Amino acid sequence: MTTITNALTIDVEDYFQVSAFAPYIARGEWDTRECRVERNVMRILELLDAQQAKATFFTLGWIAERYPQLVREIVARGHELASHGYGHERASDLDEAAFLDDVKRAKALLEDLGGVEVKGYRAPSFSIGAGNLWAFDCLARAGYRYSSSIYPIAHDHYGMPDSPRFAYRVNERLLEIPVTTLRVLRRNFPSSGGGYFRLLPYALSRWMLQQVNAVDQEPAIFYFHPWEIDAGQPRIEGIDLKTRFRHYVNIPRMDSRLQALLADFRWGRMDDIFLGRTTVPAALPQGAAPVII
Repeated sequence: MTTITNALTIDVEDYFQVSAFAPYIARGEWDTRECRVERNVMRILELLDAQQAKATFFTLGWIAERYPQLVREIVARGHELASHGYGHERASDLDEAAFLDDVKRAKALLEDLGGVEVKGYRAPSFSIGAGNLWAFDCLARAGYRYSSSIYPIAHDHYGMPDSPRFAYRVNERLLEIPVTTLRVLRRNFPSSGGGYFRLLPYALSRWMLQQVNAVDQEPAIFYFHPWEIDAGQPRIEGIDLKTRFRHYVNIPRMDSRLQALLADFRWGRMDDIFLGRTTVPAALPQGAAPVII
C-alpha cells in the first residue's frame, strides 16, 4: 500500500444506459428494461465497508429519481455524492443551453435527495473536449466546484491526449481533474479503470497505478460502473462485435479484482483529496482558448 490516498470513483448508471448501446436501445425503452443498479451499488458499498474505503459516486439524476433511498445510502455511509448529469446525454451532443439545463437539473435533484452539496461532475463518456470547452463555464455557473470529465488519451469515442494529466484550474471557480494515465514514450496510456481494468492483467493495472503514485507523486483517479460487477446482467442482442467485447470482457472477474484493488491501495473521496489543495496549476489543453467568466 502506498501512502498516497487515491480517488475511487463510480459512475452510477445501469447497463442499458451506456453510450455504446445508444444505437441499439432507444432512450424511451429505459423504463421497460430490468434495472439492476440498486443491487450492484449495494454490493460496491459492502466492498468499500470491508476495506474502510471511501469513494465518489457520480450519479445519474435518472437513477436518483427512481432510487432515492440508494442516494441516501451512499451519503449515509460517508461517500461523496456527485453528478453524472441527468439523462446520460453526452456533453458533446448538447448545445450550451441544453447542457446547462441538464447539469443544473441533476445537481438540484441530487442535493434535494441526498441533503448534501454536490460539488463534482463527470460528463458521460468523458465527453468534454476541445470542441466544447464552454461546458466548463456552464459547470461553474451551475455551482459545481470540480469536474472529472476529460480522459487524456486517444480513443475512438472520447479523449483529449493534449490535456494536462493532473488536476488543473480551468477558471476561477472550477477545477478539472482528469482521469489517470501513465506517460510512457511521450504517450499517455489508460491506467485507471473501466474496460481497461477488466481487459489487462490485474498485476499490470496495479503496477501502472503504483508508478503514478511513486514517480509522479500524484493521486490516481480510478473509475468503474456498477454494471461491471454484474455477471448476470441481461445480454443485449444484435450489438456489433467490438461493442460486445468491450462491454462484457472479464465481467465475472471484476468483483475479485476490485477486492484486490481496495486492499492494495488507499482510497478516498474526490472532494477530500483535491478541493483542499492550496496550490493547483492553472492550465488548459494545448491550443485551447481560455474560458472567460
